[in-house]
Amino acid sequence: MALVSILLVFVVLVLLIYVLKLFGVIFRERTKAVAAPVGASSDEISDEEVAAIAVAVNLFFNRHDEESDVLTFRQNHDVSAWQVRNIHKQL
Repeated sequence: MALVSILLVFVVLVLLIYVLKLFGVIFRERTKAVAAPVGASSDEISDEEVAAIAVAVNLFFNRHDEESDVLTFRQNHDVSAWQVRNIHKQL
């Protein structure tokens, strides 16, 4: 029974490899069929694209205030019975 199950796993893995290779062939043919737009040039960036990139970078680096790396903890002095039980278990 163990031999059959191990053999079945390896057969399924080999079939999975062939299915993934088939997907690669299918999608490679589809990407070749899609042509790039005629007027598009990758060398030129418009002013709107530069502005959008600048806003995105600014928002990314300025998303926190000046005290973003300061951790503050509010101490609660009201201790419940559950917390007392856990404190005694740790000791």
